[in-house]
Amino acid sequence: MTRKTTRERILEAALAEFDERGYEATTVAALCHRAGVSNGSFFHAFPSKEAVAAALFLAALAIYHEALIAAVPSETPAVKGVAALVTAHVRWVTRNRPTARFMFLHGQSADASVHRAEQAAANVRFRQGLAAWYEPNIQCGALLAASPELLVSQIIGPAQMFCRAWLSGRSSERPDRHLPTLIACAVRSVVLSSAEPSSKPVRQRRDRVLSPAK
Repeated sequence: MTRKTTRERILEAALAEFDERGYEATTVAALCHRAGVSNGSFFHAFPSKEAVAAALFLAALAIYHEALIAAVPSETPAVKGVAALVTAHVRWVTRNRPTARFMFLHGQSADASVHRAEQAAANVRFRQGLAAWYEPNIQCGALLAASPELLVSQIIGPAQMFCRAWLSGRSSERPDRHLPTLIACAVRSVVLSSAEPSSKPVRQRRDRVLSPAK
């Protein structure tokens, strides 16, 4: 069995402490105690609690993005792709509840300036990863011609809001029980009415580019 590094132990302890106490109430002393490391070892690995939260947030974001990108191979039809993205989001949240709770709730309390640039870069990579799916579908008229930010927000946004309510305890309803409804809402938002919900792959057409909807 591989022994965990000091950094890994601190991150593991941080996720548990943030989930139980919240970000603001968690102290460096509590992190050291839970991780079983000295104060000196902590500051050798991280300069501050904010840096721990940033590392935890960025690691969670990377895993989350990978799950969503993997859900939509390049030739996935529009309807199937939208359904796959909503499903991937909901399943990731419900299967990784402590991590998701930190990323979507507690992580927002941390000092965003510590990881703002890295998060922006990660979001760019995420949109680029999804581009192989959405660009051909936009070009053939199956998906709404919108900016990547708007398109993704329309697909994931409703599911994310519902998941936040569950993560925070404001709702006891598991999001995965409402997947059909969440998928239907997302499909209505971005799949054009003329698009056929076919199972056939969408082939990229380089000779046709739609203008933004007026």
